[in-house]
Amino acid sequence: MSTPIVPVILAGGRGERFWPLSRQNRPKQFLALDGTGRSLLRATAERLLPLAGDWANLLVVTAAPLVSGVRKHLPELPEDNLLVEPEGRDTGPAVALAALSAQARRGPDCVLGVFPANHWIGEEAAFQQAVVRAAAVARARDVLVTFGVQPTYPATGYGYIERGEELGDPDGVSIHRVAQFVEKPDAETAARYLASGRFLWNSGMFVWRAGVVLAELRRHAPQVVKPLEEAFPDAVTAAYGALPRISVDYALLEKTDRVVVLPASFGWDDLGDWTALERLLRGQGANVVVGRHVGFDTRGSILYTTGDDLIVTIGLEDMIIVRDSNVTLIVRKDRIQELKRVLAQLNADPRLAWYT
Repeated sequence: MSTPIVPVILAGGRGERFWPLSRQNRPKQFLALDGTGRSLLRATAERLLPLAGDWANLLVVTAAPLVSGVRKHLPELPEDNLLVEPEGRDTGPAVALAALSAQARRGPDCVLGVFPANHWIGEEAAFQQAVVRAAAVARARDVLVTFGVQPTYPATGYGYIERGEELGDPDGVSIHRVAQFVEKPDAETAARYLASGRFLWNSGMFVWRAGVVLAELRRHAPQVVKPLEEAFPDAVTAAYGALPRISVDYALLEKTDRVVVLPASFGWDDLGDWTALERLLRGQGANVVVGRHVGFDTRGSILYTTGDDLIVTIGLEDMIIVRDSNVTLIVRKDRIQELKRVLAQLNADPRLAWYT
């Protein structure tokens, strides 16, 4: 890129749906799930570096308990580029903090991209090209650009974006107004979305100018941005506790009339839960196996073990079995979404909370 952007990596989440491999001190972004040996956080940073130009132009937002983990996985990141939230308040405050920091460093017209640390991207060159296009739109217009991934199947685990009016652009970039954001649909609705051709998967990745997003936050979510502006840069920690716990989607994107969507066709997965391994590692036959497994009459299952532990199965179908350290998870694939109930019960019991 002739003018680098400021990539912002959001690395403060817990990734509970990959428990027991993902724990409080080892959330999903620190895991290596795609077979490359790189953690998701490391892969994200390396994917964004060509867009940033160098490590000095890359920002990472994380929670205080995860600072040492981020530094372990990204030792090249300058210390001042790690923005630490004293407590997690969801993506709304994280985006506001990153925009204030980027504006202080590069001015209000700097273009920053916001990217989760725990997603998988298949075609990195296509991804980078899409970001370059989004940056061109953000430089030319006072808009907030989001990426809508072309759906390849009727997914029920993703949110969707309905494309509205197509907008012309001097650089020939195809962008659309967002007609609506919709929550994760049921199977029938997802099939209808796919057939219509109007809906895209909501990737949760954004590109905008720092001054534009801050102005829209002041307009639609002053409770998020004004306390941070008043406290920035020296008293952010003290101000954070009073901020609402709210996502940038609810705080801003579903309210503003300046959001546009850029259709993108790079391979993408938000790695929402253990069933994502079937999409990443689908070439392994009847089962997805990571680690050591011996099985008979076992089909359609995901089997994951760490260290020297061995999983042995007989006569199982459509199961998820994960063995990590002192915990073994056994669940039918169609009930993996109930994992949060288990974690809530563990966290409510002081004798069991340390397993999380």
